[in-house]
Amino acid sequence: MNGGGTRRWGWGSARTEHQRADAQTAKDDAAAAFYELDTAQRDLRISIETLSAVDDSPAARKAVADFAEFGTRIDQVSQEYISVVDAHDLDRDDLDSATAARARAELGRVRQELERVRGELQRFGEGLGPLLTQAETQLARLAPAVERAKQSLLAASNALDAVRDSGLQADGLAGRLAALSPELTRLNEGAAQHGVRDTLRRAEQVVREAEAVRDEAERLPERVAEIDKRLASLRTRTQALHTRAGQVEPVLSELRRRFSAACWQDLQQVPDQTARSVRQAEEKLAEGRKARDEQRWADATAQLSTVRALLNSADEAIKAAGDRLQRLNEVSFDQTKEVEQTRFAIRDAQRLAMAGRSTPDPRHAGPLDDAVARVDRAVDGLTGRHPDYWHLLTELDAVKETVQRVVDQIREERAAGR
Repeated sequence: MNGGGTRRWGWGSARTEHQRADAQTAKDDAAAAFYELDTAQRDLRISIETLSAVDDSPAARKAVADFAEFGTRIDQVSQEYISVVDAHDLDRDDLDSATAARARAELGRVRQELERVRGELQRFGEGLGPLLTQAETQLARLAPAVERAKQSLLAASNALDAVRDSGLQADGLAGRLAALSPELTRLNEGAAQHGVRDTLRRAEQVVREAEAVRDEAERLPERVAEIDKRLASLRTRTQALHTRAGQVEPVLSELRRRFSAACWQDLQQVPDQTARSVRQAEEKLAEGRKARDEQRWADATAQLSTVRALLNSADEAIKAAGDRLQRLNEVSFDQTKEVEQTRFAIRDAQRLAMAGRSTPDPRHAGPLDDAVARVDRAVDGLTGRHPDYWHLLTELDAVKETVQRVVDQIREERAAGR
């Protein structure tokens, strides 16, 4: 009887140990699956964090959200695995074969679930290939971009030092360069703190602004030389205009003496306007010289531009008075030349309007017929001891402009095939 008991105990023990071994194998397989899933999740998390830091597109945001959902599922299956492992102590002495078999089955099931989730996670990661490639490309740009920014700042600083060593001030440029210091600090803190996108944007901005400062610093000596040249040129021109301004009054006197008031009334203010413009130019020139001596380059340039505008205004007024006298002299001596030139322009336009046509287009014929009438009226208006020659000239000029518009219209229409 004892022998029979011994045989039953031995057979049952062997079976239990076999079930225990199978359960242990299942436990090891489940642990391996758990480890592989955890590793896959950690590896993909790095990619997702890279994607989140670099890409803000809808596709990237969806990928981040989908990975978060995977995280919830992984937590669930991982917790289930841990619960199964905790529920079965395969090392205890009183483990029976049924319990061992049940442990093996539950561990096998949880292993399969771990492997299934890992497979889905792997396919999800493979689908991120294009997005990750783009993100990695941006990451590859990061270090060179930051280095370019630092080199640009250094070049700007060196250019600024060279300008100062030459005796020129560049306080504005120095201020702009100093304003980039906080940006350099942020670049040094890195993308981990400020994000890849913002760091790339900041690096590009620093490069642009630093290069602008460097360029302006390098061009400053040339700019100063140009300011000095303009100062000298405008001073000479101001002096010349001051002399020419004295010639306006004699011109007006001759106009008053020889021609009707309609020919010169609009020029009455020229002497005062010219004198005022020259005086203001002299004042602005002095302010420009002061700004240059104080090395306020922008102010100096602005003052010189004002001087030039004032001198141009005075020059045009003086020239207008002289040209008026010359034209009136010519037309009073013989108005035929001006009138015939205008009539010729009208006839030439009329020939163009009739080219290839039996009758002219009313849109062209009307203005040209009116131009003929205007010339006739202007010529007929030359009456009295002091005819209004200026009215004749302005009418002829206006007629020529009208004729030219008609000619341009005809040519444009024919070029367009109309």
